[in-house]
Amino acid sequence: MGEREPGQRQLPPELDTEARSNAIRLSGWEWVGVGLFAVLLIVAGPRLWKMFERFDLEPDYRIPKDLSNDYWLYDRYMELAAAHYDTLVVGDSVVWGEYVRRDQTLSHYLNEQAGRDGFANAGLDGTHPAALAGLLEFYGASIKGKKVVLHCNPLWLSSPKADLRVEDANFNHPRLVPQFVPPIPSYPLEREKISQRLGIVVEQRVPFEGWTAHLQQAYYRDPSDLPIDIPTWTLHHPYANPLKPLTRGLPPSDFRLHAEPITWTARGISKQDYPWVDLDGSLQWQSFQRSVEMLRRRGNQVFVLVGPFNEHLLSAKSVPEYQKVKGRIEAWLKQKNLPYLAPPALASDLYADASHPLAAGYARLAQQVLKSLPSGW
Repeated sequence: MGEREPGQRQLPPELDTEARSNAIRLSGWEWVGVGLFAVLLIVAGPRLWKMFERFDLEPDYRIPKDLSNDYWLYDRYMELAAAHYDTLVVGDSVVWGEYVRRDQTLSHYLNEQAGRDGFANAGLDGTHPAALAGLLEFYGASIKGKKVVLHCNPLWLSSPKADLRVEDANFNHPRLVPQFVPPIPSYPLEREKISQRLGIVVEQRVPFEGWTAHLQQAYYRDPSDLPIDIPTWTLHHPYANPLKPLTRGLPPSDFRLHAEPITWTARGISKQDYPWVDLDGSLQWQSFQRSVEMLRRRGNQVFVLVGPFNEHLLSAKSVPEYQKVKGRIEAWLKQKNLPYLAPPALASDLYADASHPLAAGYARLAQQVLKSLPSGW
């Protein structure tokens, strides 16, 4: 093998790939060493990285918007927050604070008005109930034996599309929803290969997979500052040290506004006639119920905040339909003996859209929540 026929051109050694293909060989014990190193990396890598990666838990911290898909980071944040705070405020972008700075969110005003640093912003942007249930199941295990204010946003029940019933419609956080059962019309099997969905299932359950996804999300970016996988990053930076991005540290939880803080009327939003879904058979409602039961099984005290939805934005026809949905939500909470607050709508000028308050709206809502929390909370 490797001998050439008479007259065949002889290549220089550095170009003769056939002659060089077996230049590196490992003995049996060396292969054992490689295997042991791989196992050590998979088992201990995520834990060791937490010792290397500095994560300062600042007042009013919230997951950076650019890292909304970094679920390993959310898991780590919950570990720190659960150890530091008495109460975790859990929910979607309403809790996270879409139209306000991080010092204008619901959790901020709860701390300010309570006179103590007791409430953590555990919201994650874009987490509809089906995604939030997956987030809590796979990345919220540290939320146990705590007090939890869980936000219930009726917006996710406002239409078949919001309820993930419209076939092949785009939605946020597909890596958090069930990949196979129950089937989701908005997330048909044809959208992702079976192998890709199996990979997501593994990522949800194996810390190593979530950790490597975290490294790509937080440290490796394309020229447009979007996260990319490490091999692609090396193509964009062929002469750079691939480990150098890991030395710059986590992106800070910034104070920026990510959306203009103006009222819904100034935004030009017209009255809406939402086709509210029936809670029976609603995937989003079933997912919210699953989140409640999951939190309670883990020994948490759960207080539910329903809305407050911007009823000023609804058409005259849609208001009574919304009230029926809200009534069904309250009936279930009472049946489960859950403390809750379902306040009336805030003043019209305190909303930025259908469900997000502005800063003054969060301050007013915090007052109502503090008055409604169970004794001894």
